Amino acid sequence: MGLVIIFTLVTLLAAYGVFSSLKNKNLLGAFWGLASFCIFGWFTLMTVIHSGFPTGTH
Repeated sequence: MGLVIIFTLVTLLAAYGVFSSLKNKNLLGAFWGLASFCIFGWFTLMTVIHSGFPTGTH
């Protein structure tokens, strides 16, 4: 279940990276940030669907 949390944090950081790269007009950084956002967002979504959302209990 920790994998969902890690993937979510990476997805959120990639979204922030895309926003800051576009603000600074860094198109290459925005491209790689958007690619990371799409890939890790897909991993997050599929992990939540397959394994469920972490509940915090055992």
